[in-house]
Amino acid sequence: MSTLRYLTAGESHGRQLTAIVEGCPSRLEVSAADIDADLARRQLGFGRGERQAIEHDHAQILSGVRYGLTTGGPIALAVENRDAANWGDVLAVEKPAATAEPVTVPRPGHADLGGALLYGLPDLRDVIERASARETAARVACGAVARRLLSLLGCTVHSHVLEIGGVRAANTPLDDLPSVDADPLRCLDHEASEAMQAAVVAAGARGDTLGGVFEVVVVGYPAGAGSYVQADRRLSARLAAALMSVPAVKGVELGLGFAASRLAGSEVHDAIAFDQDRGYYRETNRAGGVEGGMSTGEPIVVRAAMKPIATLRTPLRSVDMSTHAAVDSRFERSDVCAVPAAAVVGEAVLALTLAAAALERFGGATVEELVAAVEAARRRARRV
Repeated sequence: MSTLRYLTAGESHGRQLTAIVEGCPSRLEVSAADIDADLARRQLGFGRGERQAIEHDHAQILSGVRYGLTTGGPIALAVENRDAANWGDVLAVEKPAATAEPVTVPRPGHADLGGALLYGLPDLRDVIERASARETAARVACGAVARRLLSLLGCTVHSHVLEIGGVRAANTPLDDLPSVDADPLRCLDHEASEAMQAAVVAAGARGDTLGGVFEVVVVGYPAGAGSYVQADRRLSARLAAALMSVPAVKGVELGLGFAASRLAGSEVHDAIAFDQDRGYYRETNRAGGVEGGMSTGEPIVVRAAMKPIATLRTPLRSVDMSTHAAVDSRFERSDVCAVPAAAVVGEAVLALTLAAAALERFGGATVEELVAAVEAARRRARRV
């Protein structure tokens, strides 16, 4: 069975982030410029921290692509950490003559304490560096490859911010999604965006942070990917797991999501219709493009709730692990709000998940074989 998978490696302030994408069909056009466009979008957003002024992320394609086309072999990608030059030997591979002072105060809301206990680490720096959201730059690079693959199936992936700091965007036409990056918070409701920006400024002034909700919309994805026969093959479960893997995401909903629990069945389920040109389709899309663990062919609509960033300038209480004494938490350089960036990461992980599911369903060692299989399945569905 054909599939797509990826791995990332690297630390927040190490030399580079490294990623490998395995299972991508051959003859897919991929360029560093394609990947860089998404890496730049990940750095957008009002309320970002000083790190974004240092990094200007650029992808290096190290293997798996020749003359602009994938070969079918693993694709190796690297994204340099420019800030690494400012950290000296703190993350040196070989032990230097003078080692860095160990970090022993875990930050509430972070992986610090759990990671130290899990791996028996006396210096929290080892946890902080790998658990950092900086790792998502590598995932966005991988997602850009998946996005290129999905585009050949007529599929587009977009995101936008729905809510920040309790300010909710009004319902807006999704036709405007391609231009959403022009807004400072990647929000389609410009009036709500201004109120969100004011909330971010106020939170930063008091040493606090803000979370919010973003939505990812995938249009043109073929019907029939996923399955109902086993729990781990349900597309809805895989999409939820992908978004829950994004740092600080605490909740995910598909289609109407939690709102469906407050409505009658007649107000929730999508009536089915048939047309000779379209085949089977839903008259509404309250299910969000997935029913019974399988894609319906309607737009896939998924929302994620992101908690406020846990690194606060006004510290919470913690414990020094070297003495067990009560102390104030530490402050590591951070954003006030990163919901717009998280939405771009959400696009990447969903693109990777959907590309993998499409390959599992339709197969194809080359992009031509995959596209032909998808088109054949669409024709069959119109005749059933």
